Amino acid sequence: MVKSHDILPVIEQDEWLKESKGELNYRYDRFRRRLAEIEQGCGSLVDFANGYKWFGFQRDDELHGWWFREWLPGAYDVYLFGDFNDWERTSMRLDKDSDSGVWSVFLPDARYDNRLVHGSLVKMLVHGPNGWHERIPSYIRRVVQDDQTKDFTGQFWMPPKPFDWSGDTFDIASVGNLLIYESHIGMATEEERVGTYKEFAHDILPKIKKLGYNAVQLMAIAEHPYYGSFGYHVSNFYAPSSRFGTPEDLKALIKKAHSMGLAVIMDIVHSHYVKNLNEGLNELDGTDHLYSPPGEAGYQKYWDSKNFDYGKGEVQHFLLSNAKYWLDEFHFDGFRFDGVTSMIYRHHGYTEFDARHKYFDDTVNRDALTYLTLANKMIHDFRPSAVTIAEDVSGMPTMCSPVEDGGIGFDYRLAMAVPDFWIKMLKEVPDEEWNIWDIWNIMTNRLPYVKTIAYAESHDQALVGDKTIAFRLMDKAMYTDMDRASENIVIDRGMALHKMIRLATISLGGQGYLNFMGNEFGHPEWIDFPREGNGWSYAHARRQWSLASNGFLRYSFLNEFDAAMIRLAKKYNILSDGYAWNLQMDERNKTMIYSHKDLVFVLNWHPEYSIPDYMAQVPSPGKYKIVLSTDSEKFGGLGRNDESVWHFSMPRTDADGIVRHYISIYNISRTGTVYKKSEK
Repeated sequence: MVKSHDILPVIEQDEWLKESKGELNYRYDRFRRRLAEIEQGCGSLVDFANGYKWFGFQRDDELHGWWFREWLPGAYDVYLFGDFNDWERTSMRLDKDSDSGVWSVFLPDARYDNRLVHGSLVKMLVHGPNGWHERIPSYIRRVVQDDQTKDFTGQFWMPPKPFDWSGDTFDIASVGNLLIYESHIGMATEEERVGTYKEFAHDILPKIKKLGYNAVQLMAIAEHPYYGSFGYHVSNFYAPSSRFGTPEDLKALIKKAHSMGLAVIMDIVHSHYVKNLNEGLNELDGTDHLYSPPGEAGYQKYWDSKNFDYGKGEVQHFLLSNAKYWLDEFHFDGFRFDGVTSMIYRHHGYTEFDARHKYFDDTVNRDALTYLTLANKMIHDFRPSAVTIAEDVSGMPTMCSPVEDGGIGFDYRLAMAVPDFWIKMLKEVPDEEWNIWDIWNIMTNRLPYVKTIAYAESHDQALVGDKTIAFRLMDKAMYTDMDRASENIVIDRGMALHKMIRLATISLGGQGYLNFMGNEFGHPEWIDFPREGNGWSYAHARRQWSLASNGFLRYSFLNEFDAAMIRLAKKYNILSDGYAWNLQMDERNKTMIYSHKDLVFVLNWHPEYSIPDYMAQVPSPGKYKIVLSTDSEKFGGLGRNDESVWHFSMPRTDADGIVRHYISIYNISRTGTVYKKSEK
């Protein structure tokens, strides 16, 4: 690890950061000091993250019974109750350790062996400065909702037979560059209801595997009281959502995914928590500053939720233990950290990041940066090949630099500017005015040492109030003219650009690629979870998979193209090839030509110009053949190119005296074509 007096490698690597050397050194020293404190007290950061093995219900075989522990320093009285004691709310008082603020009680088998059983319902009664409240334990591993009262209650979840993980030797390092299929369990069914872990494992994992993706990103896993929050208002951080099934069902899903060669990444929410008193952490001990900073600093006004106090050791312990818990108990292969921008700035990202000082001034939450650095180190110490992805729209420097170099330690960042760019183009710029240099620059605007997950659209673009790319392109015509027999120029344009946008994104945007489920085949409708405003309808909280499997509709063409594009990316290792090589930019004909090794990409964005005998530059002499065309009939195109033809290169000496090589092609409007050089 870097010594404090050394120049941090992150600064040596980037000249732009030298002016901020003092702040970056200070941040790194804060992390080092906190890590030293943890290691002195616990031996290692990984051992520090064992809260799930101490708090909540823990078995004591020597004393023959169960301990229950909860950190509630501000509470006056704490009671444990449930069906195991006939719901007597004040008969079982916990004892408080005044030094640690931890309350505990022992439940001996002699008295509770046949009463406190797997599935028992439990709650706490907490008397604190805010009065008396029934609460759910913070480390509870399952929470269920009563169908009649809608009340949430904790469950004593200790199956008599542990889940069988035997044979699960999967390692995410084996998949190579990430091709992520972002998914939501509940809305993965076609029926108007909540889907389950079991259904997802049986019905959706095979679809993902067939398309060629190698990783599944699961959203909304941690329990959340309001389904419509998309899982972002978490109440119970250690409980997989019971609306989708049991913890064992989730484990079985992950084990099956691993058996299919699919990694499983969890969308983890450590950026905030639900403000509810009945279900979550808010005022759990009766104060407003248990897991949050006191007063207004503890409130995330933009999301109507609560902020974490990342500088408090107990909060670090809770969150680090939570990350380790999902890796250890459920075999997740890594995390996409949600809301990183909100975490690391006191303004939560609601500003323009248009000046250097905004990354280093007093609006930055240093405690959050320290926590995220600790989290990345712990995750990689515990599971070296685990993947961490930062959802940070601000572009905070050092976010994806190794911890030992002075960075925050994420493996990847999400290219959040890319989907915003595509939306802006589709909304504001007429087709004939699309600037190919704008496309090139936004796709390649990243540092070479910062690994990036590119995506054209995620779940964000599909939510009610926004539109998917397909819906922006084709709108209401998707309801009437997506059958193969219809002729509609809106559909033709939409289909063509939908494929081209994806091809450009995956081939230019980064070292990984992400797609939200259903978007690959142009899902025709938005996402809107059941709520009072829509009559509690599930009509838009599902995926209509039959549209892609129906042989009469054009959705299947988009689905087939996505699979072919993914196969191409994997076969030729496009994502591991770094930046594409810019060969030719023809603004007049809206044509961009670039290469990855022996692959040549020709993207003609022009709405009208199809040019015979177009001279396309290639990286080296030889003969080239089409290996993928968005205009292919099997992908719903017009099949205007003969894909069996070989294109032989010819040299030309340019005005600057340099010999370059070209092939003569039919450069078709609104078409992306990939040529492969023959190895012979």
